[in-house]
Amino acid sequence: MAKKLTALKIEQLRPRAIRTEYPDGGCAGLYCVVQPSGKRSWAVRYRRKADGKPRKITLDGSLPLAAARAKGAEYMERVAKGEDPAAALQIEKQVVRSKADAGDETFGNAVRKFILRDQKPRNRTWIEVARMLGLKPDNNDDKQLIAIKGGLADRWGKRKFAEIQKRDIIAELDKIVDRGGRGITANRTLAAIRRLCNWAVERDIILVSPSAGIKPQVEEAKRDRLLSEDEIRWLWDGCDKIGQPFGHAIKLLLLTGQRRGEVGEMTDREIDRHKHLWTIPKHRAKNNEAHEVPLTDAALAIVDGVKRIRSDATYIFTTNGDSPVSGWSKVKRQLDVLMSEIAGEQGKKLQPWRIHDLRRTAASGMARVGVQLPVIEKVLNHTSGSFGGIVGVYQRHDFAVEKREALNKWAREIARIVTVIQERA
Repeated sequence: MAKKLTALKIEQLRPRAIRTEYPDGGCAGLYCVVQPSGKRSWAVRYRRKADGKPRKITLDGSLPLAAARAKGAEYMERVAKGEDPAAALQIEKQVVRSKADAGDETFGNAVRKFILRDQKPRNRTWIEVARMLGLKPDNNDDKQLIAIKGGLADRWGKRKFAEIQKRDIIAELDKIVDRGGRGITANRTLAAIRRLCNWAVERDIILVSPSAGIKPQVEEAKRDRLLSEDEIRWLWDGCDKIGQPFGHAIKLLLLTGQRRGEVGEMTDREIDRHKHLWTIPKHRAKNNEAHEVPLTDAALAIVDGVKRIRSDATYIFTTNGDSPVSGWSKVKRQLDVLMSEIAGEQGKKLQPWRIHDLRRTAASGMARVGVQLPVIEKVLNHTSGSFGGIVGVYQRHDFAVEKREALNKWAREIARIVTVIQERA
């Protein structure tokens, strides 16, 4: 164990050829630092409780031993409570710097730049990231973003980004959970804020990320939910009652196994009715490669059954003609009510599910009717699994015939399942 330093011993310390630290047995973590030049300072060293990473706080060398010990003890007490005082000091310095510099970036300006310069060119779900940060595209100009009333960009917009602190973010996440108990929504919001903060650090807009060390609100379990045959019947019947455009879109999700955003943003330009083929352009596909989806008779009938709203955009699933449908969460709640009513009539109960579960249900259903895994992965446009790594480089077969056969088998299986509805009607 290190011996206690004394004022006399500190005075007698002589510079060496290299920087030297002398531990003080009177205060855990406190060191007297002597540079080769003879300059002295104090250092408080500790390991962060969250991840065990070493941290250091430098104190003024002019501090007397007693004052240095008092300061060191104060910091170590905060560490014992789970705090990271070194990070807190960095943020405090950043706030001081931001107040002194009137030209520092506001949160509102920074978040707009982040979405338009970083997310929009490279992230297919950039609109969702923007929404979580409190912005939405202007319908008249997609290069402009407007603040959502009550959103982060609205409430924090005029604040200096450097003034946003960890406790602000935690309070925001707590508010999301308290408002609706949706820990997963809070997790997604934290992920969006963390991306923004990391980008801002890279751009030297802020010195350190205020989101560092914040844990997700809930631990998310791996999803394995599949809809049963009963639930598929309830879903189909519920979609009939909801009608277009959402009822048709949800049916198409189940029939094709494609992603919600891909189906929701479908346009007439992407459909070749002669070939019964839907081509998702590369800028809309998750892996940035155009993806061809064979359309079964049932799928094409759903597409053609949607009443069109004339516009240059040619969106199929739209309520205004100028933008794809939004408000999926509201429609999902309506569908849950309808499905639960049908289930109750049969003496059964609907279990919680998500729209993305339809994609997993389609994949499982195709496997059940004899479709091989590599073909299912091609239908879903997966680039990992059977086609990951070197296999994906050399395996260039498009599986067009196999994909069409797989989706036809799945369409026939759905027809068999939902026929019960017609028989009961």
